[in-house]
Amino acid sequence: MAAKRKSGKLSVKAPATSTAAGSPPLDIVKLRGEIDAVDARIHELLNDRARLARQVGISKHADGHTVDFYRPEREAQVLRMARERNKGPLRTEEILRLFREIMSACLAQEEPLKVAFLGPEGTFSQTAALKHFGHSVRALALASVDEIFHEVEAGHADFGVVPVENSTEGSVNHTLDSLLGSPLRICGEVELRIHQFLMGGVKSLKQIKRICSHPQALAQCRGWLDEHLPDVQRVAVSSNAEGARRARDEEGTAAIAGETAADIYGLKILATEIEDRDDNTTRFFVLGRKVFKPSGDDRTTILCSALHTDSPGTLFQLLQPLAEHKISMTRIESRPSHRKKWDYVFFLDIDGHADEPHVAKALAALKKRASLFRVLGSYPRAVS
Repeated sequence: MAAKRKSGKLSVKAPATSTAAGSPPLDIVKLRGEIDAVDARIHELLNDRARLARQVGISKHADGHTVDFYRPEREAQVLRMARERNKGPLRTEEILRLFREIMSACLAQEEPLKVAFLGPEGTFSQTAALKHFGHSVRALALASVDEIFHEVEAGHADFGVVPVENSTEGSVNHTLDSLLGSPLRICGEVELRIHQFLMGGVKSLKQIKRICSHPQALAQCRGWLDEHLPDVQRVAVSSNAEGARRARDEEGTAAIAGETAADIYGLKILATEIEDRDDNTTRFFVLGRKVFKPSGDDRTTILCSALHTDSPGTLFQLLQPLAEHKISMTRIESRPSHRKKWDYVFFLDIDGHADEPHVAKALAALKKRASLFRVLGSYPRAVS
């Protein structure tokens, strides 16, 4: 259909017909010309943005590294503005994805960020890392959560992405335990909708002897497996991608993993979206070495322990300052403190940034009632 510009919008006219057999209609030719012109303007604006982004970096620190210029609070603000002004026809999800990639490319003009994730290639952790940072990063696949912590602490990676909880199966305890003794800060979060696929080199479900996957993935698909493959051995491995690798190399082995893993390891999809809940979502933490400023819509994670664990109402007294200062607590999780037996610490997620005055007052009061207290990080809420 032909279109011409009018007051910043497109007005639509009825389609014209072709004047010569085999030639595209004249209105199609015109539309393609307009598309080419828009593409040229987009290209010019992208380069303008890249030049401005470079100037921002130079003005901050002439000889700094890319990580010195990365500002998650600013990126969150850009994404929120893009979400709020989107009127279609592109879906908001696509608009956010495009802006993430634009920011990623602009930031990587000198050198890409180095982002560690739980590998090997094809894991949900890799998908989460690329969703948060865009594809203009150097993604480092590591074998364990411990390695991610170590590489970021040592400065060999700028950031790390680790799973922290799943909406079906709860917390990833290994991540929480690693946070206990680490100096790293939480500087971001990613929420990733999880679809699980059964894959392998076999021709039918009847040929499957064992299923390999991460324990969380096996648990997320427990009901489906009980119904369709109740007698097949379930083998827990370090990652879904490791399960896919074994399915590629071992006769009779299948794997549960994301769809991308089937392409990477050359496997056939045997069953799609076998997770037991259709809202199955995993939350990831982005780990870094410093604290960032408020973005306007933030979350804070703290680690604390009560002074007297054997007294009635101890937990209530510990958390009372949050209620007094009208701070919403969105999550609480207890873990062994590793200091002595039957001694526990609490991981709390609360609304707001630790630098906001009312949050700072609440945390100061809570700290006085705690035997252990640390702010693990204040970071922008996941934008989706």
